[in-house]
Amino acid sequence: MAVPSFLARERIVARPGFNRWLIPPAALAVHLCIGQAYATSVYKTALVEHFDASLTAIGIIFSIAIVMLGLSAAVFGTWVDKNGPRAAMFTSAVFWVSGFLVGSLGIYTEQLWLLYFGYGFLGGIGLGIGYISPVSTLIKWFPDRPGLATGMAIMGFGGGALIASPLSRQLMNFYDPGYDGTAGTVPSGNSVALLFLTLGLVYLVFMMFGAFIVRVPAADWRPDGFDPSTVKAKSLVTTENVSANNAIKTPQFWLLWTVLFCNVTAGIGILEQAAPMIQDFFRTGETSTVLAATAAGFVGLLSLFNMAGRFVWSSTSDYIGRKPIYMVYLGVGIVLYVILATLGSSATWIFVITAAIIISFYGGGFATVPAYLRDLFGTYQVGAIHGRLLTAWAAAGIAGPLIVNGVLDSRGTPGQLVAGDYRPALFIMVGLLAVGFVANLLIKPVAEKYFEPKPTDVPTAAAAPERSTVR
Repeated sequence: MAVPSFLARERIVARPGFNRWLIPPAALAVHLCIGQAYATSVYKTALVEHFDASLTAIGIIFSIAIVMLGLSAAVFGTWVDKNGPRAAMFTSAVFWVSGFLVGSLGIYTEQLWLLYFGYGFLGGIGLGIGYISPVSTLIKWFPDRPGLATGMAIMGFGGGALIASPLSRQLMNFYDPGYDGTAGTVPSGNSVALLFLTLGLVYLVFMMFGAFIVRVPAADWRPDGFDPSTVKAKSLVTTENVSANNAIKTPQFWLLWTVLFCNVTAGIGILEQAAPMIQDFFRTGETSTVLAATAAGFVGLLSLFNMAGRFVWSSTSDYIGRKPIYMVYLGVGIVLYVILATLGSSATWIFVITAAIIISFYGGGFATVPAYLRDLFGTYQVGAIHGRLLTAWAAAGIAGPLIVNGVLDSRGTPGQLVAGDYRPALFIMVGLLAVGFVANLLIKPVAEKYFEPKPTDVPTAAAAPERSTVR
């Protein structure tokens, strides 16, 4: 599918002297906007009352968005790599903003299906394309620090809710003066409709800013002082290239898919249940020693660790390697889940610290995986490969909540659950992390038969630039 000339990749090749540190802000401009997806709980109760629907019916909106994120990232990954980050960011903005506008109309007219179609379907496509849009570009600009580069951008997705949550509360209070976010009141449906309209317009500005400042490096560009031979010396790091179609034929891709699925399933199970979970762990009878306000603060703390983990752990992987850092995520994660299941209810500080570190590993896994893919498959079509790998996130987004909620539904009634009711689910997560740990251990360099031919082997000169590696 062709794109307009002003969006074409050849129009955004950086001139000599371009500062590569302008690229992370461009990526953050997109990721901080689409990270709003983690803030949907702010207006969830309002939508339940406005549509007179169940929590499940409203929760489906988020589920559709996450499934479409994974599917669109997989389907459009090759298109994103071919046409470049400006076209991808622009397209993401169009879909993401359209999702808000159609969703706003659906809320205002009380047509729930429009909210499914708008925020869920259209917005989910924008999520997927926007999530992968800067990845391959960042890796090419930072061949010396790919973990740092992707961590800076994907950190924005984890931190998007930190901006969107308080902003949404302030806007709903502005549109509905009777709403007080600290007093337990519920905003009106029309205030949520106006919130969607406002967020859509604000996000349009910021995402377009990112799209029009982003650049790609020239084919022969390399950072000052960077020696590609230092990359060759690192374990599991290839200087060859593998296409997206060939990557999915390798055992390495599916082992890494399993690693990501297990790590995300374990983390998202806590995130989805965080506020009621901390209250249930410290419940005596029908009363919890943890107040609702404290539980909300705990959710905010987890968001901070989710965001920080994406930057800190992915940057650390540049020094110790991608495979070792996943051994930390999964191996230490096993220990932490056992502590949470057995000792988590003995003291709030044990519960909070353990859960926070687990969520930092959850975020770190997302931010490190693009660099892991670059190590295994090279920079050629790494964005497309990343898109296909994100189907693991879509699957985990369904599996994690199903495991936790399924166990809890069989154990009792919400508001009466205690720490022991969570233990079966937590030990299931231990088993999943163990599977992921073994899968990570089995990852080894990709076989030569999957490599792309060298540029000199390509019969036409026109094809050569697409198959070259930025060094």
